[in-house]
Amino acid sequence: MPVTDRAHTAPRTPQPGRSEQSEQSGQHERPGVTGAKGAAGLGVALALVATVVWSGSFVATRGMADTVPPVQAVFWRWVIAAVAVAPFAARQAWAQRALLRAHLGYVCLATLFGVTLYNTLVHQAGLTTSASNMGMIMAASPVVMALYARLGGERLGARRVFGMLLAAFGVLLLVGDGSLGFEFTAGDLWMFGAALSFATYSALLKRRPAELGGLAFLLATFVLGALMLAPAYAVSLSVQGGFALTPATGGMLLYVGVMSSAVAFFAWNKAVAVIGAARAGVVYYLQPVCVAGLGLLLLGERTGPAQLLCMALILGGVALGARR
Repeated sequence: MPVTDRAHTAPRTPQPGRSEQSEQSGQHERPGVTGAKGAAGLGVALALVATVVWSGSFVATRGMADTVPPVQAVFWRWVIAAVAVAPFAARQAWAQRALLRAHLGYVCLATLFGVTLYNTLVHQAGLTTSASNMGMIMAASPVVMALYARLGGERLGARRVFGMLLAAFGVLLLVGDGSLGFEFTAGDLWMFGAALSFATYSALLKRRPAELGGLAFLLATFVLGALMLAPAYAVSLSVQGGFALTPATGGMLLYVGVMSSAVAFFAWNKAVAVIGAARAGVVYYLQPVCVAGLGLLLLGERTGPAQLLCMALILGGVALGARR
């Protein structure tokens, strides 16, 4: 009588650390997936920290608009930021000084868009537009990030294109005070430039050399940013004069220097490194909501029905525009 192969099949011995139910069902644990989810969660949390802190920065910028000239505010912002981050980053920056010199062109370009231009444009915008408008216009920057991704070879589906068009419509409606008359204030136009500059900086972060440490990069950009602004600061000081350092002004400068620069930029750079600029940009969509709330509480800025409609269009559009 022939013996089947089944009769000679040795019984399976459960492997240590695996339950009988898992063994019978043939399911295997996938620690790599768990690790990836943990990293993604960390990236989202860091992007959220940066977004909330930057929301307060728009309110502080608007609060300083009448007392501190924009260039002077930005210059001292980066001096304070460099001092704040130096105790944590100086050792790494010194150890990687040869690497920083080798990639000096890249570091200078990132500094120009992310430190010098972006923040100067934001402070300039604060002179003639509200904190709420600043936050809502900046909410369109993830759409520009998506366009950069397309230029880098990433495909944009119909849903993402529709989302970008919807967000653009919301921004135009916002700056037109509920119409499409294209009556931009000077502050709105400065904020468009700031949104483009920040999106460019975020795209450049993807090209940061892997061997260049995050803290060394951060300190280098802060120091270079202050140096780039030094000539303009000297001109502003001679033409406009200095400003009175009151407790309120000092507190706002410390906030934008320590929290909005040292803490928020470290968190954002790390978030982009972990989950990419497009996914970090999804969290950034919460910024206009945070700014509007803080503007109402701290500056008494009212958010009317037209602004709420524009906010919904922008948030809906950029959310669609960044979905995969």
